[in-house]
Amino acid sequence: MSRAASDEFREALARFASGVTIATVLAPDQTPHGITISSFNSVSVEPPLILICIDSACAFLTHFRASTNFAVNVLSESQRELSVRFAEMPDGRFEGIDWYTDVTGAPLLPGCLANIECRVFSITEAGDHAIFLAEVVSAESHEGRPLVYFNRDYRSIG
Repeated sequence: MSRAASDEFREALARFASGVTIATVLAPDQTPHGITISSFNSVSVEPPLILICIDSACAFLTHFRASTNFAVNVLSESQRELSVRFAEMPDGRFEGIDWYTDVTGAPLLPGCLANIECRVFSITEAGDHAIFLAEVVSAESHEGRPLVYFNRDYRSIG
């Protein structure tokens, strides 16, 4: 794809509104890691499957590859700063952040609209990303307004 076509592709993708999530995992040494992702989708209800995509250049990708479990934390409108922190901080993203574990041991963030615990089903390399297909092991949801990302900025619904 030419640079011009690539720029147009990026512009087109910016026009797709998405929710914002933080995918979290425990490293083999039990250190929590997480990254802000908008590439999150449901795949199937029966069995319950989701997918996330992680950039191949992500420093934390090795931790996700090494684990059989991870969590997806769906952010509420009030968690914008958390999204920025997990997108931009190079290290120490969990320092001073409350988190807990439940069924799978993956880090869960309080105050989210949903916390979804997953077991890795498969990992597929596609372009410059790794696609994690995962079975949902546990899910909980809460009331609130979603954090939305559209046209390279955070937005509100309504």
